Amino acid sequence: MFRHLREDIRSVFDRDPAARSFWEVLTCYPGIHALIYHRLAHWLWRHRLRWLARFVAHLSRFFTGIEIHPGATIGRRFFIDHGMGVVIGETALIGDDVTLYHGVTLGGTSWNKGKRHPTLENGVVIGAGAKVLGPITIGAGAKVGSNAVVTKEVPAGATAVGNPARLLDNSEGARQRAAQAEKMGFSAYAVGRDQDDPLAQAIHGLLDHAAETDRRLAMLLKELEAAGVKCDEQVQPADQFDPKYLSKIVD
Repeated sequence: MFRHLREDIRSVFDRDPAARSFWEVLTCYPGIHALIYHRLAHWLWRHRLRWLARFVAHLSRFFTGIEIHPGATIGRRFFIDHGMGVVIGETALIGDDVTLYHGVTLGGTSWNKGKRHPTLENGVVIGAGAKVLGPITIGAGAKVGSNAVVTKEVPAGATAVGNPARLLDNSEGARQRAAQAEKMGFSAYAVGRDQDDPLAQAIHGLLDHAAETDRRLAMLLKELEAAGVKCDEQVQPADQFDPKYLSKIVD
């Protein structure tokens, strides 16, 4: 029941730079406490001790502010950061290496019996305040932005933002923009081009312009090298410029 506790605690260090010691995480992290309670409650639930399982889950909510139904299935290295206000429904299925931030709801959209809560595959990250509702699947490695409301499937590796949630552009232009942002040391996580934020639109415009400038410069350098011009040479000052050099470029 508690055989994975050590790796659950160690996984915190990979995802929270504020964690300083094993003892600190074990004693001061409500996400770890909620997970310990849930491992016990889920064991009781599987052995049909339903009232006792629900009571353990109730104590967990009282002490941690995190509500996890004992019927929910949770994989290894699960991490709830901060945790206050997190709600996980009975039929939720959570894979390995999943991260939830505070205020996340994995809820249902009907009163029907059976599967009615989300499935989160391995490596999913759900931002603070997000609501993932219904028997949908969030694909492996996908991300859900803060305060998003997701009611439809999210493919593996995609990022969903907004209310209702929309998938971020995954076109070639978007990938070039992301690469340009990373090269410049800047990345606006979970900011989509279709959002109305004028600052985000301006940033995307600058990144597109920088990417296009780099592309044209690369083409120019390629043409100059094809013409026999060594582009790694230092450019001479204007007053020392050799006219023969200019004629060579023009030719």
